[in-house]
Amino acid sequence: MTEHTAAPGTRHASSSAALVQGGRGSRMLVTFLLGALTATTPLAMDMYLPSLPEVTRALHAPAATVQLTLTACLAGMALGQLVVGPMSDRWGRRRPLLTGLAVYLVATALCAFAPDVETLVAFRLAQGLAGAAGIVIARAVVRDLYDGVAMARFFSTLMLISGTAPIVAPLIGGQILRFTDWRGVFVVLTGIGVVLTALVWWRLPETLAPAERHRGGVGESLRTMRGLLADLPFTGYMLAGGFAFAALFAYVSASPFVVQEVYGASPQTFSLLFGLNSVGLVTAGQINGKLLVGRVRLDRVFATGLAVIVLAATALLLMSTGVFGRVGLAPVAAALFVLMSAMGFTLPNAQSLALLRTRHAAGSGSALLGTSSFLIGAVASPLVGIAGERTAVPMAVVQLAGALVAAACFVGLVRPWRTAEARLTEPRTAEAKPAEVTTAAEVTAAEVTPAHANPADTTTHPKGADS
Repeated sequence: MTEHTAAPGTRHASSSAALVQGGRGSRMLVTFLLGALTATTPLAMDMYLPSLPEVTRALHAPAATVQLTLTACLAGMALGQLVVGPMSDRWGRRRPLLTGLAVYLVATALCAFAPDVETLVAFRLAQGLAGAAGIVIARAVVRDLYDGVAMARFFSTLMLISGTAPIVAPLIGGQILRFTDWRGVFVVLTGIGVVLTALVWWRLPETLAPAERHRGGVGESLRTMRGLLADLPFTGYMLAGGFAFAALFAYVSASPFVVQEVYGASPQTFSLLFGLNSVGLVTAGQINGKLLVGRVRLDRVFATGLAVIVLAATALLLMSTGVFGRVGLAPVAAALFVLMSAMGFTLPNAQSLALLRTRHAAGSGSALLGTSSFLIGAVASPLVGIAGERTAVPMAVVQLAGALVAAACFVGLVRPWRTAEARLTEPRTAEAKPAEVTTAAEVTAAEVTPAHANPADTTTHPKGADS
């Protein structure tokens, strides 16, 4: 290999290694940036929620039509990942990410000037499509920088940042409405996006070396995704994480009605319980990353989290159907807290275990993970309202069904007793190692494996893992 082709790989290797091995301040900034990227579009979703009634009045539109502004943003977030993920495998991480952030800024700013609800729906769709770049590329960057146990720990750390967005976003949106109207919410979101874009431009270098990028077009991207889906363990982790995510979506969609309409709690009590459950999820994620990952096999942590979700959903179903007689809010709130906390042990490990099998297609793998979770969650959300707003049975049924299907996918497709990634552990003192920083002079036969090859052939022994 010529010196000309080796230099770019070496440069990217050095910049990636600097991110992982740099000082504490540098690592904290990178962690914050990646967490902010995953939280930006969800922040745009939740900060906007308190202003929905005002939008209905200001644009003279029915509430059902205004709700489409949320649906459009969610659909954009799901579909945009399928486009941006393969793009980042071909052109690197920075170019698609900065382009997506730029389009996100324009779409968010235009939302503030939308003259009618139809235009607002269109701009919100564009906002979700562009904002998906931050979600999918952040996961791909983590896969570039870390491997094995270190990657699982990092995903748990990201949950600390991205998990706080649903807690603080409605509060921020409500405070903004004290000083301005709904359009001011989008002005603030634009300002946040400008700051984030500037920080990404300044401090987040390219993490995918040119030697490891895919050169094909749409056809190769489709073959890559088909190859990933043909890898049964990857598909198993993807579906297991997606259906576990459906249980979370069911909670988000139904809990306002269950807590307030069924059990008569005040909006303030609901807000307190919602925040407490979010804190439980974030705390469990930190326990997972700081204490369990590296000491306990990833498949055991993931399976334990799923088992707890099944037990909590079963308890909710029994309470909501009256098996225990009339129960108050306290036991229901306790079961919801346990269920949400268990998500901190399932979601980050599902992502880590799946991405361990995407050594040469982290962008495409990340796109499939994100899109499947949002689509499964979007299907689960309306199911919780089938029986009306005055019963908790549909919520419990959807949560229990999602958890059971997740467990079936994990056991039937992954077969963790045969999968090397599921057994991944390492000594507690092991350091994070950059996974994708091989110089062009060190390219091995594995690195030129076709993108559509079976990922199992290249990830049986991930770097830094004791398989």
